Amino acid sequence: MRIRAQLAMVMNLDKCIGCHTCSVTCKQTWTNREGTEYVWFNNVETKPGIGYPKHYEDQERWKGGWKLDRSGRLTLRGGGRLARLGKLFANPDLPAIDDYYEPATFDKDILVDAPSREDTPVKRPHSRLTGEPMAITWGANWEDSLGGDTAREDPNLRHLADKVKFEFEKTFMFHLPRICEHCLNPACVSACPSGAMYKREEDGIVLVDQDRCRGWRMCVSACPYKKVYVNHATGKAEKCTFCFPRIEAGQPTICSETCVGRLRYLGLLWYDEDAVLAAAGVENDADLLDAQRAVFLDPTDPEVQRAARDAGMPEDWIEAAANSPVWKLIGEYRIALPLHPEYRTLPMVWYVPPLSPVLDAAGAAGRDDTDADDIFHTIGDLRIPVEYLAELFSAGDAEVVGGVLMKLAAMRSYMRARTLDGTVAGELLDGIGMTGEQVEAMYRLLAIAKYDERYVIPVAHTRDAAALEAQATRHNDCSLDCSGGPGTGGEQTVEAFHLTGERPGIFSRGDGRRGLSINPLRGRS
Repeated sequence: MRIRAQLAMVMNLDKCIGCHTCSVTCKQTWTNREGTEYVWFNNVETKPGIGYPKHYEDQERWKGGWKLDRSGRLTLRGGGRLARLGKLFANPDLPAIDDYYEPATFDKDILVDAPSREDTPVKRPHSRLTGEPMAITWGANWEDSLGGDTAREDPNLRHLADKVKFEFEKTFMFHLPRICEHCLNPACVSACPSGAMYKREEDGIVLVDQDRCRGWRMCVSACPYKKVYVNHATGKAEKCTFCFPRIEAGQPTICSETCVGRLRYLGLLWYDEDAVLAAAGVENDADLLDAQRAVFLDPTDPEVQRAARDAGMPEDWIEAAANSPVWKLIGEYRIALPLHPEYRTLPMVWYVPPLSPVLDAAGAAGRDDTDADDIFHTIGDLRIPVEYLAELFSAGDAEVVGGVLMKLAAMRSYMRARTLDGTVAGELLDGIGMTGEQVEAMYRLLAIAKYDERYVIPVAHTRDAAALEAQATRHNDCSLDCSGGPGTGGEQTVEAFHLTGERPGIFSRGDGRRGLSINPLRGRS
């Protein structure tokens, strides 16, 4: 067993209101510059819908992720090395700008500077790529504006009958925030011909070495979530960095920090690196969820903690893993599910599926949406949203999603009874196999958890900083300070708002302020 640490995220979809604050703050932080106008490291999609870029979940078209060959071996869906070599200079599996959208800007000055005349001046859209006048026909979340008009084209509805599609469109819509999955078995890393894509050894964050990137774009094709983009000004690949400068300072990602609904949770997971390929290579898609869960190690187990110490893990990382909200939602309560486990990348951004559409359906059917029995019957009868959610989160296994929804419904009814009359609904606990203490702890984490309960992030360590900085210099690797990148030249810093002088990586900037040295290559072998 080789124990590794992985920073992971869980999102509670019942709390997402689709405000896009996370997308906007991420955009302002990372991709608000020339060459990345169409790039959204974080975006919020309205489901059902075709997503961003269009139909990104259709792997028959884009050939992203992994599959098993005839011998049962794990192979990239886009083909082996020879197949990729043949497409090196003309990749047919690459989304075009129309699959994303052509970014626009407006001549706002005309509203102020236009001379006096009878007609009211109008600011018209111009392409940010060509500067020419254009008509806006698509965007990063066009489904929200169209009110579900594109739902019939959703690849996740492919296996559902037309009648089911029609009923689904009438009853169910929810928001799905997405970032890079920072997978345990990332297809983008394996597909990169130049070795520019890599997974950090100490925390599992997947990054792009801008110095080594040659713009082959195989990573874009290989990523089944289409979360790798090409900066058209530099010709290099860029992607979500999991806000590693903030993470190294013990702060949450910018999308988590600014989330209005407080739906994101960040924390460490321990996993067995030796078990990753076997988990990704199980024969049946329906077994992938359990296989990935089996890769994770219980951070509260004394034997696992001892193995972590033997592997050189710092004591505060061991403590952070034991208190990780991500582990609680994935491993203890088992209510968080991965997005499209059938892609076999073992994604590390998981989701608590939404219960609210089931409650709406219970009310529409004349049932009591506060009664657990009525909700259970609704979950059992209302197969449409459950089957759709199963296509997203459990490789089509509706029983898994139904079980999660029943836990959430039981928690809701249990806490309602405790609050109104102080009764303990033992039959609900028996039905979901949880104790009252577990249900109350789960309720607190999902509903009223405070900042430091939702984000349990250990900081980087001083004793590693000098060696890692020397390693980055020795490899001549580029951090954030590169041509066309988010850096502005010189040594890059991140404000360390909550840090003390004893915390790692702190240096004096010479102006009385303190910052954190940024190193995206920490732990790279």
